[in-house]
Parts: sequence; structure tokens; C-alpha cells
Amino acid sequence: QLQLVESGGGLVQPGGSLRLSCAASGFTLDRYAIGWFRQAPGKDREGVSCISDSRSAGNTRYADSVKGRFTISRDNAKRTVYLQMNSLKPEDTAVYYCAAYLSAQPMCDMIRPYYYWGQGTQVTVSS
Repeated sequence: QLQLVESGGGLVQPGGSLRLSCAASGFTLDRYAIGWFRQAPGKDREGVSCISDSRSAGNTRYADSVKGRFTISRDNAKRTVYLQMNSLKPEDTAVYYCAAYLSAQPMCDMIRPYYYWGQGTQVTVSS
């Protein structure tokens, strides 16, 4: 069974940092692009970041709202993708989801449908 499980969320003060993890089971990550998405109450889900499959040398993409603050990375041996979040702002508060699709292009895409989804982890940024 193919599964993605997020962890690492929590409560943090503005300006603080969190590292989210997305652990995969049932499949290896090297041929999959991985995306991080978030959804705040009353708002649509939005793409945060993505990383391409290993054959494309780990190309990454970021939403303008998080560029320079968030970093996505992958450890194929641990079957885990990370999202390092620094300089967090209250507007970053949301449920964060990781998702995957079998890659067919050298650059990942946050608009296309993702086939596998995790259950989400809550991130709250508040003083």
C-alpha cells in the first residue's frame, strides 16, 4: 500500500522555524516528484513548493510567498522529503500536506494533479 505521512507541525512564534517531514512507504521516491501544499480555514489549497525526481537532479520550485524562507529537500535512502520553514509568519498558518506523482518532466509542477496525498500536519504561527 502506498502512503505518505506528514509530521513536524506545531505551534511556533513569528520568526521561528519548523521542519516538516513527509515519509513514504510502499514505494521509493527517486522517480516521483513531491509537492508541499497548504490550506488555511476558509481558503483554497495552494502550492508551496515542489521537488523533481532524482533523474532531474532535484530541481525545485517555490511559491513567491515563501521564496527565500522555505527550503525543500529529499533523502531517498530514508524515503523522506523535508520542508525547512524559517522566518515564519502568521499568514503561514495552515494544514500542510505532502503529495506525489510519477514524474514525466524534468521540472516539477504544482498545478497538475497529484496522485498520492498525506493526511496533513497543522502549522500554527502565533505570538
